[in-house]
Amino acid sequence: MWDLLLRGGRVIDPASGRDGTADVAVRAGRIAEVAAALPVDRAARVEDVHGKLVLPGLVDAHTHVLHGATYWGVDPEPIAWRTGVTTWVDAGSAGAYGLDGLRRSVAEPAPFRVRALVNVSGIGLVGRTGEHHVLENLDVDAAADVVARHGDFVCGVKARMDSHTVGAHGVEPLRRAAELARRLERPLMVHIGYGPPDLGDIAPFLTEGDVVTHCATGVATGLVVDGRPADTLLRLRDSGVLFDLGHGSGAFDFDVLEAELAAGLVPLVSTDLHIRSVYGPAFDLPTVMGKALAAGMGLTDVVAAATHRPARAFGLPAGTLSPGADADIAVFDAEEGRFPVVDVHGGTREAPLRLTNTATYARGCLLTPRAAEPPPAWVPLSAAQERAEDHRHQQVRSAVQRLDRPEDFDEPFPRPAAKDRA
Repeated sequence: MWDLLLRGGRVIDPASGRDGTADVAVRAGRIAEVAAALPVDRAARVEDVHGKLVLPGLVDAHTHVLHGATYWGVDPEPIAWRTGVTTWVDAGSAGAYGLDGLRRSVAEPAPFRVRALVNVSGIGLVGRTGEHHVLENLDVDAAADVVARHGDFVCGVKARMDSHTVGAHGVEPLRRAAELARRLERPLMVHIGYGPPDLGDIAPFLTEGDVVTHCATGVATGLVVDGRPADTLLRLRDSGVLFDLGHGSGAFDFDVLEAELAAGLVPLVSTDLHIRSVYGPAFDLPTVMGKALAAGMGLTDVVAAATHRPARAFGLPAGTLSPGADADIAVFDAEEGRFPVVDVHGGTREAPLRLTNTATYARGCLLTPRAAEPPPAWVPLSAAQERAEDHRHQQVRSAVQRLDRPEDFDEPFPRPAAKDRA
């Protein structure tokens, strides 16, 4: 018997080249079979997903989830269940001094996959910026020793390289980050922003498989010149360096992304989700995927850029619906139309599709609703943001009430534990 059968959806799984109507069967937390017209009498529970998109659980390759211990941290559990994200890569919230805490307090209790890029700075992102100002905190030997205790939990190295974070030290923090990444034999993700250092200063430290994040930012100089990607950017692409959107609250410009796409530079699609960007303009990964569609990426390319491509980049067992894989599944309503979306500078485009998550399964288990805590004191919300939060909390309460009345469903849903109720 299968534990779950999702019937009749449009299955898009770029990792296996599948795009078409199919059923997805789950047994013991893994994908058992994907094929048309699977027998319903073999399943303990059947969900009709006709007219919906059935995707691999989304992989957000740039997030900050060390909540309660850093300036930027956001709790992923109130977000995952309503967005389809089943793999969260924390991009440098913790360095050597905080990696154990990230694993114990966030990754291990989570009902979904959490992995980490270790910050080259031991203090990580406890503060808003400036983690590279004291070079004594950038101890490559200490970081390597800590990472060695964590096996595959650490899937890369992170360094923020802009004038605010490096202070007077220029590219020295990046030199140390590259040394750490080469020692660990894992990719290096480099944040770019207000220079110096500029992309030309950063490029010599990057090699095949490394990742430049915030690749469509409008504030880093030298990315796009006269409407086309700079030669440095193209040379990095040709050398095998990858590019990541990392939308965040200030790092996404439609003009820059469109110029990159026109030149064949297709990034990973990620949110840089943190305690500020979660209230806008990033909001969540489906929203950022909609912006990528509005910039001209096709649906299959967007799904690939938010599933198997980031999984492959960081060596993660995620991003596919192939039989034997973990049953991480995201189900979406896909409404066609013309939906206005904005970049961080107020630039607008229209997305041809609006993705609304209707179910998220992690290892075959339906993630149940969780309400987010109020933002911390250092994140003031506008009146519009407060109204949006009130609306979101009402949606969570409604969802929990439905789960508390399983007779409203054709098939019984698991009742959430008391501690998980909003």
